[in-house]
Amino acid sequence: MKVTSIALSALLLIAAGTHTHAFAPKTTTGVTKSSSIKVVQPIVSAKSTALFTATAPINAARVATELGLDYTPIAPFGKGATSPDLGGDAKKVLGGKGANLAEMSELGLSVPPGFTITTECCDRYCGDWNESLPPALWESIVASIDGVQDAMRSEFGSPENPLLLSVRSGAAISMPGMMDTVLNLGMNDQVVEGLAKKTGNPRFAWDSYRRFLEMFGNVVLEIPRSHFEDELDDIKYEKGVDEDSDLSADDLQELVERFKGVYESMNLSFPQDVFEQLKLSIGAVFSGWTGPRAIKYREVENIRDLLGTAVNVQAMVFGNMGETSGTGVCFSRDPNVGTSELFGEFLINAQGEDVVAG
Repeated sequence: MKVTSIALSALLLIAAGTHTHAFAPKTTTGVTKSSSIKVVQPIVSAKSTALFTATAPINAARVATELGLDYTPIAPFGKGATSPDLGGDAKKVLGGKGANLAEMSELGLSVPPGFTITTECCDRYCGDWNESLPPALWESIVASIDGVQDAMRSEFGSPENPLLLSVRSGAAISMPGMMDTVLNLGMNDQVVEGLAKKTGNPRFAWDSYRRFLEMFGNVVLEIPRSHFEDELDDIKYEKGVDEDSDLSADDLQELVERFKGVYESMNLSFPQDVFEQLKLSIGAVFSGWTGPRAIKYREVENIRDLLGTAVNVQAMVFGNMGETSGTGVCFSRDPNVGTSELFGEFLINAQGEDVVAG
């Protein structure tokens, strides 16, 4: 299968001598398709939101029929994963990002495991589902999280062995800057402490938490990003530093408390339940399809006849663990002139949004 013009961040990072981090053994092979996928429901306890109980197996075709969908609503990806054979409809159903992730998985590339919720679900979410996730779809999503946990050998919401996720949009036609992303999903007051202990890197843990609080607050709860940026600028001024990366672990822990204060000032509360975080984030990305920015962009670019955006839920890979990690974007062609050569840019000790946000 030929790969053309796919953004491959890993290529740039390898070339630059930097690396990103994911908490998984090198022998992990990714999500594999099974004829008996467990349905799992979160049991929320005072200690952890990452406890599960198995129920009946999920039948993807049955779920699609129950929901009145033309395609199965979820497609797994990751090294060793098998996605549905959609032929020429792959981009239409999985979006450009989801189709490329599936293609790279089939090529055997080390794609962090995850799954794509189809554009058809977005169309229904913004239509007759009245901006809610039907129980059958939610059960399929939770079961898919179980698959990512197995692949990463970690647990979503576990303070001892945490799995963090990214939730990204991806329509069939790229709409840069118009759709939403939430990174580091799964952080809460217990997970941040466990992540600091597991990695031996408290600064990384608190940096990831403050990033999540800002992105979740802005994308999901529609708190103006400027409220968080003002707090960040204030603490950098008080500590006498110029760059975010110059803030210490203690500084970032203080910043987290200030970010929580932003929520309180808006009479909003940050959900500590990681599954509530996930459900709200998926809904926010779907809703972004009908937001003013996205609608105006499609009008200006004359983009028509798309079902909506897909949602890609994927295990986090971290570029903010120190000076030996980084993030970047790389293309197999130079987007300026179209020549067949690698083109990209990267930042050290940063996360993806730092690059695309300029």
